[in-house]
Amino acid sequence: MYSSKVHIMDHPLVAHKLTIMRDKNTSVKDFRELVSEIGMLITYEATRDLPLTTKHIETPICEMDAPTLAGRKFVVVPILRAGLGLVDGVLRMVPSARVGHIGMYRDEETLEPHPYFCKMPKDVAERDVLIVDPMLATGGSAAEAIGEMKKFGCKHIKLMVLVAAPEGIAHIQKLYPDVDIYAGAVDEKLNENGYIVPGLGDAGDRIFGTK
Repeated sequence: MYSSKVHIMDHPLVAHKLTIMRDKNTSVKDFRELVSEIGMLITYEATRDLPLTTKHIETPICEMDAPTLAGRKFVVVPILRAGLGLVDGVLRMVPSARVGHIGMYRDEETLEPHPYFCKMPKDVAERDVLIVDPMLATGGSAAEAIGEMKKFGCKHIKLMVLVAAPEGIAHIQKLYPDVDIYAGAVDEKLNENGYIVPGLGDAGDRIFGTK
């Protein structure tokens, strides 16, 4: 159905945790913790192709050449503000990762996203980039964020989301077929207001308790 660039988490733990998140009665505290936990689980998959080298160490038993991550680590880039909820989970898996930030606002008439804030590590062009946002709905914000990273000269970009709509996946694949998409689940569709169905509501409001 999807290209090899689209990776859907087929995992019981992710499915179980997403179900709790979808429940409208789940508390802000639990929702926030689940965002981080699923973020960790998807990061595990999204980092599967990180290059390895070896270093010489001594175990309690003997000396050995042991695998270790090669070269520069990556930068995780949350799309503000909801994307912030995923950063902790990523950093728990890759503590040395740098963090960049992209802020977006949506034009109320055209609904087009516009970046208002962008702060990246100086060497971001030499790093692998993991853009994170809980929801991939229309794909507008994610596409804008990918475009911004490409302006910096970034060549290896991945997008990580908890829940995606088919429309959002199609939009990213059409504009940026080179970008890998990692999603906890693909839902049914978008409704007339651009919300994912069945989805989990407004992720930002549920993470930060602003509703």
